Amino acid sequence: MSKNKKNSKPQSEESLGKSVLEIVITVVVCMLAYFLLFKYVLANETVSGPSMQPTFESGDRNIAVRHTKLQRGDIVIIDAPDAPGELYIKRIIGMPGDTIYAKNDTVYVNGKALKEPYLNQYKKKMPKGQLYTNNFTLKQVTGVSKVPKDSYFVMGDHRDVSKDSRYFGFVKQSQIVGEVKVRYFPFNDMKVFNN
Repeated sequence: MSKNKKNSKPQSEESLGKSVLEIVITVVVCMLAYFLLFKYVLANETVSGPSMQPTFESGDRNIAVRHTKLQRGDIVIIDAPDAPGELYIKRIIGMPGDTIYAKNDTVYVNGKALKEPYLNQYKKKMPKGQLYTNNFTLKQVTGVSKVPKDSYFVMGDHRDVSKDSRYFGFVKQSQIVGEVKVRYFPFNDMKVFNN
C-alpha cells in the first residue's frame, strides 16, 4: 500500500509539470503567431488628426491588411513621406498612369469626374462660392502629368485641412503599410471597408 502512495505522488507532480509546460508552450506559440500576424499580414493603427473626417475621427482604431491589390478609393495607411516615423491615413485617388485634376470642387481622373459621396457632408457646410477641393492639376502639384509606375496619388477626405499628395507628392508602393479593412473602435461605430 505504501509503495503505491509513493508512486502516485510523483505521477501527480509529473502531470502538473506537464500541464504547466503545455500552457507555457501554448502561450509562447500564440504570442509568436500574434507577432508574426501583425508584423507581416495585418497592421493595427490609431487615427490621429482630422484629415480623413468624416470617414475617420481622431482616435479611431483600425485594422489594415498588408500586401493587398490596391484600387482607386481604397483607404490606406502610409509611411508619412514628409515626417519620418509617422503614419498617415489617406484615400487613393490616382493609380499608376492616371491623369488627375480638380476643377469647381470636382476631381477628374483620366478626364472623368470621380464620384466622391464621402465628401458630401463637408461640401454642404462650405460657404457659398468656397471650394472644398481647391482647383489643381497634377503637373502643378507634382511637376509631372501622370502618376508614375509603382506610385499613387492620395488625398484625405477633409480636403481643406489634409496634408496629402498635393503637398508631399506621390506615395510609392513601398510606403504603403496596408489597406484599411475594419474600424473596430469606437465599438458603436465599427465598420468594414470594401471598395
